Amino acid sequence: MSAWPTRVDVREVGPRDGLQNEAPVPVDQRVRLIDALSETGLRFIEAASFVSPTAIPPMAGAGEVMARITRRPGVVYSALVPNSKGAELAMAAGVDEIELVVSASETHNQKNVHRTVAESLIGAHDVVEIGHAAGVPVEAIVSTAFGCPYEGDVASERVAQIAGHLIDAGADQLSFGDTTGMATPRRVADLLGALDRAGVTTDRIGLHFHNTRGTALANVVLALGRGVTRFDASIGGLGGCPYAPGASGNAVTEDLVHMLEDMEIDTGIDLDALIRCAALAQDIVSRELPSALLHAGARTRRYES
Repeated sequence: MSAWPTRVDVREVGPRDGLQNEAPVPVDQRVRLIDALSETGLRFIEAASFVSPTAIPPMAGAGEVMARITRRPGVVYSALVPNSKGAELAMAAGVDEIELVVSASETHNQKNVHRTVAESLIGAHDVVEIGHAAGVPVEAIVSTAFGCPYEGDVASERVAQIAGHLIDAGADQLSFGDTTGMATPRRVADLLGALDRAGVTTDRIGLHFHNTRGTALANVVLALGRGVTRFDASIGGLGGCPYAPGASGNAVTEDLVHMLEDMEIDTGIDLDALIRCAALAQDIVSRELPSALLHAGARTRRYES
């Protein structure tokens, strides 16, 4: 077995990917959640999405969210953008990093951004140019990287090929999204192998797992053994995709951090503070969230007698 990395970066995606599948949450509550997350030691928070409010009503008011949050030094506040117009709005709002998204599946890409994959790859050049002109890093996210709710299996070689095009477009980092929780350790190993053969090194790779079928943490463990050190997760397990039927919550941030902590892998995150944020998130959406630690309690999660 490969040695575990000594440190892992966790990006909190609850304020964007988590809340986009909920009933619209008022801006002040979104700001409250982001500010609370900023105090936990998280260094990366996906705060907003500059998409059409008609398409994704819960993400309306992204500019106001960015204007009202209290920015903690050392925290990168990122936003997802679907195209160059979204990138321009994100730059005007002063985001620290932008994320552009391209689906590996033609059907999902059409439903998500109303473009072919080829059109999205061409558009990626414009998004990168806008970000880099403002001195802002750009991450490219390949969604449906482990399977599509409409098309089924997606070949790892196709995902790797799309990744290569995004690198050619100038993307600084790559992330691979398990949009509906279809990933298993076998699928993760297949994709990482294809990326390695395509010359994509692990320092450029981030992974975004959903827990629809209960495999998110198992997938993380496999990826850790292959040298991946960047993972997305969502407070309380908030999340889903409006254009992916059956998608449930993301990997749970506090459950992930607890596992990493027990593996003696440093995240720099205060787990007790995260659990308090999970309780806040649950109050904000007014429903029980799938966080194991939130319901087990702080004492139970530390296995103390």
